[in-house]
Amino acid sequence: MGNEHLFEPVLSSWLKSDGPESDVVISSRVRLARNFKDWNFSGAGLELLERVREVFGNEAFPLLEMGDLSLLQRGMLVERHLISPETMRRHEFGAVMISEDEKASVMFNEEDHIRIQCMAPGLQLEQVLEEAFKLDDAFEGKMPYAFDKRLGYLTTCVTNVGTGLRASVMVHLPGLVATKQLQKTIEAIRRYGFVVRGMYGEGSRPASNIFQISNQVTLGKTELEIVQDLSDVMEQVIMQERVCRTKLKQKFHIVMEDRIFRAYGMLKHSRILAQKEAADAISDLRLGVQMGYIEHIPSQKVNELILFSQPAFLRKFAQRDMNELEEKVIRAAAIREILDTY
Repeated sequence: MGNEHLFEPVLSSWLKSDGPESDVVISSRVRLARNFKDWNFSGAGLELLERVREVFGNEAFPLLEMGDLSLLQRGMLVERHLISPETMRRHEFGAVMISEDEKASVMFNEEDHIRIQCMAPGLQLEQVLEEAFKLDDAFEGKMPYAFDKRLGYLTTCVTNVGTGLRASVMVHLPGLVATKQLQKTIEAIRRYGFVVRGMYGEGSRPASNIFQISNQVTLGKTELEIVQDLSDVMEQVIMQERVCRTKLKQKFHIVMEDRIFRAYGMLKHSRILAQKEAADAISDLRLGVQMGYIEHIPSQKVNELILFSQPAFLRKFAQRDMNELEEKVIRAAAIREILDTY
């Protein structure tokens, strides 16, 4: 099938290294929604996949069809942020192309014909937008898009009409959560036309105090303006998060130190760990690493904990399905193995 590395317990390249502002910003992502000219916006199905193969052949990345993947493999792609939960559900006609370094993926037959996604560590929105444009031009050069001079790119959902751009950053905000400033920050972000969601985007819940901040408006601004506006908002969020962390360390130093090392001890020695329990402890550990309480654990190890404690990866780790208790036992074992040398 190819791309076997996608289903192995290794980090994607965009999680292996730290980027700018990585103490707060885990990653940056842009996604472009497009539909092809003269094709029905829904129901393209297998015919579209056949056309993509015919036009691109081996020029693009290998094409993985959801119908050829197990539920576990599709779940792992979601947990790697390489496909959306909606693509995972499109097991009849959904497909994805993924670059070797996993920084780029192209989804087919999701809500729109095509969704181009590029990612990078830290706050690098303009850079990932540039990479997405390169892929966008490559596809449009051979299969023209549905485009209106007044409205811009035409999409299935009217909220994506215009640029079709969804720019987002994945952020770790334990300081704002602990000081009860998060809701105030979310309300301010909304006033600027951005929205805060869970770790896996729309419909997901926050885990490990990790959130996605993305634009709501796609019409009336250029792609670069949207990205620049989000970068400006992120500068304020980063500053507020760092101020909250500093206050916590100054006012509650011993309490914070105790909380962080308790979390570390739980992760390193527990035999049973529920998903939320693990997520809370991993958040505290990441905070401890970034604030200098714990200096011997690299941030990439914390990224491994975040990814490999998710349900699909646990089943890959165990090589079998499991009940609720078994999942908790395997989660604890996987986390202990990652932290074994620390």
